Amino acid sequence: MAQAGKAALHKEMVEVDGSMLEGGGQILRISAALSCLLQQPITVRSIRAKRSKPGLRPQHLAGLDLVARISQGQLVGGSVGSCEIELQPGLIKGGDYRADPGTAGSVALLIQVSLPCAVFCRYPCNLLLTGGTNADMAPPVDYIQQVFSPIAKRLGIICNVDIIKRGFFPQGGGSVRMTCQPVNQLTAFEMIEPGRISEIRVHALSAGLPHHVAGDIAKACERQLPRQLGGLLGDARVRVTAENVSPDKARASGCCVLLVAETTTGCLLAGSGLGSRGKRSPDVAAEAVEMLSQNIRHGGCVDEHLQDQLLIFMALAAGRSRLRTGPLTLHTQTAIKLCEQLLGVQFDVSDVEGSPDCHIVSCEGIGFSPPSP
Repeated sequence: MAQAGKAALHKEMVEVDGSMLEGGGQILRISAALSCLLQQPITVRSIRAKRSKPGLRPQHLAGLDLVARISQGQLVGGSVGSCEIELQPGLIKGGDYRADPGTAGSVALLIQVSLPCAVFCRYPCNLLLTGGTNADMAPPVDYIQQVFSPIAKRLGIICNVDIIKRGFFPQGGGSVRMTCQPVNQLTAFEMIEPGRISEIRVHALSAGLPHHVAGDIAKACERQLPRQLGGLLGDARVRVTAENVSPDKARASGCCVLLVAETTTGCLLAGSGLGSRGKRSPDVAAEAVEMLSQNIRHGGCVDEHLQDQLLIFMALAAGRSRLRTGPLTLHTQTAIKLCEQLLGVQFDVSDVEGSPDCHIVSCEGIGFSPPSP
């Protein structure tokens, strides 16, 4: 691996507590990405210390190795089970990169760790990522395409995500290509008016299963949405699609659904469901409908996944960003703490009068620009 950059070698090592708050992979993803952008050496200790299997798992290692390569840096302690790593970054560099954890680890989480670096490369960064496109305990890659990417454009982030092959949990084996256009600086943004629901898009898909499965899930969502949302649905249009993925476009059999609600002010909120052996179609639908319903009822402009994913970019942007959220998740609290520690920014969190579950999260970003080569 390339030698760490001179700037990083002259900076004092910063220590990150890998067991704080969320205490999982998110600490690694945010701290590694910021380390590479800032050319700031970091040590992360007590990695996943409170988990049943402490230390790095293959998906975490794949993400750390990826950003180390993008930054032409050095990763020390990079082995499965390691509870401490050291990252000595160099200068971020565009080009073609691959990452494969060898498991059904979430591709969406590989995108999370690499995107901040890919965005600020001096020339386009092309990533080929392998793993679970639809994994347990993580948003699907479809979420990145349909929710994250459209909102991220408001900051100036242009990334194209193409699903080449589906990989369902627990088999994995999917592949995704992501291309990012370089930016010199991100623009602050505001999302503080939730608006009313104007449309809900239901997209169910299945691979290697009877053709009726995707349709059954989609129809179950269509039946359950009015019951769950009641008056919140109003006169919103519900658009339903069901897709049967061809055998050459999927690693193994599986099914899933993504619901995306769009509001009159351009907010996007989602809910997803993932099939598994013995899980009925109505149950897959109910999982997604319940998640979407909770996100809408909280009254925020973003859902539980997007609220923490946007914070790092708010902290890096030029100017003050403001975001209306529902209850702050542990992931969000962790992202705030890490950005404050590594970037020196200050996040302000205020309550929304009359909406006990809502908060306005604001931050004056540092106006980051990539260093000259």
